[in-house]
Amino acid sequence: MAELIVVRHGQASFGSAQAQGYDRLSEQGEVQSRMVGATLKAAGVVPDRLITGTLERQRRTLELMGFDGTPEEHPGFNEYDFHDMLHARFDGVPPDDVVRDRKHHFRTLRDTLKDWQQGGLPGAAESWPAYSDRVEAARLHATRPGADCVVVVSSGGTIGRLVQRAMGAPDEMMITLNLQVKNTSVTRFIFNARGRFYLHEFNAAPHFFTADGARHMTYS
Repeated sequence: MAELIVVRHGQASFGSAQAQGYDRLSEQGEVQSRMVGATLKAAGVVPDRLITGTLERQRRTLELMGFDGTPEEHPGFNEYDFHDMLHARFDGVPPDDVVRDRKHHFRTLRDTLKDWQQGGLPGAAESWPAYSDRVEAARLHATRPGADCVVVVSSGGTIGRLVQRAMGAPDEMMITLNLQVKNTSVTRFIFNARGRFYLHEFNAAPHFFTADGARHMTYS
């Protein structure tokens, strides 16, 4: 069977009210990206298909991982647009502490995603069903015939959705998984041409398993 390896992008710039501010790797994120690339290569991973979403933080992560080959892009691997959801939930003016305070941010993220999944946030640009459909389209694109090892760089929510779908778990499980995904962690699936798709490993980060490596571990 073939393998799909999905890596979450490196740490980005938290605290900007603008999505563009978050869509750049921090210095820590650049270090993490090089670390995971070196670890995967040391483990013998030689991808014959490379894919990212269209986000800069995803593209830059893959670039720094250092694999040979020309990557493809598929927007289905992009993250949901939480900034847009916040504007829909708070009538265009998200509270400042939601944007800048991590604890309040992630509590609000969980509540907002749950509302979104249940059909709330009618003003949001993308519904939960539309998001789910584009992630599934990206999965099918990545696992099409012709590759035995596919490496994708995506985002936490999309990785959570892929895992939730592979497990046949309720939609709300995506939220729990999303909030666990470490920057540059590795999630593996196996698949075949008959449409089989199984979770093999979730949120692994062997590049953080040493005392020196552990200081680089982040979640946002």
